[in-house]
Amino acid sequence: MTTSASSVPEQIITGKARLAGVLGWPVAHSRSPALHNYWLRRYGVDGAYVPLPAAPARFEAAVRGLQAAGFRGANVTIPHKEAAYSLADKLDQTARRAGAVNTLVFREDGTILGLSTDGDGFVASLEAEGLPPRPRTRALLLGAGGAARSVAAALQDRGIEVCITNRTQERATALAAALPGADVLPWPVWERELGAFALLVNTTSLGMEGGPDPLFSPSLAHAADDLVVADIVYVPRMTPLLASARQQGLRTVGGLGMLLHQARLGFREWFGVDPQVDKATQDHVLGSL
Repeated sequence: MTTSASSVPEQIITGKARLAGVLGWPVAHSRSPALHNYWLRRYGVDGAYVPLPAAPARFEAAVRGLQAAGFRGANVTIPHKEAAYSLADKLDQTARRAGAVNTLVFREDGTILGLSTDGDGFVASLEAEGLPPRPRTRALLLGAGGAARSVAAALQDRGIEVCITNRTQERATALAAALPGADVLPWPVWERELGAFALLVNTTSLGMEGGPDPLFSPSLAHAADDLVVADIVYVPRMTPLLASARQQGLRTVGGLGMLLHQARLGFREWFGVDPQVDKATQDHVLGSL
């Protein structure tokens, strides 16, 4: 039976509530609170999930404070994913490979477990749209931060050749060096080279509402007709990049699916329930956009 968003009960919060949140700078755009609190209500979990703005200079202090306050853990978004990797005491295999963490779990023994769920969440979002990554094809990733690391590792694990381009060339080179087989394309030329790729992924905050360049809309004139254009930004849901791709007749995948699919593991770790990513979940989060 499908659950509708309107049938979800009120949230339970007592003195024994399990607590988690999302750390970012900025963090006001995040729809993780809407998603996780919906799941908490839907499954009758005594808990709460809150936005946690933390400037980069205060990131470690914020994490230690949450841990001391009894939080179960936190999601980590831009720009903290690599800092979270360095802070974790233990890492899952995906996080070690990606060199980035988007989910922190505070364990009872006082240690911090770092997980990377972005990459698998991204691939799941492609599959949900009927566009699974095709082995032995090439993907171009815009950006070289924590999300790029996780997405690149997940694509490589599925036989995709990965190329990195970033406004700061040194960061692209460093990421490619950490992912054997990946190569680098200089930022000034990537638009002209699009014809060589089957998948384009924006892993940066370019195009994000309130971000550094909310109007980011590069030229896709050189793209092949079968190029899939994906954007991990989900506020706005239709970014300028995706709008441009659709106008050109290209297939697109927005960032909402990645948000939903990557969130499951953290929710299970913090709250003890494995939630469903279904139409009711998507409709609820869409209603918050």
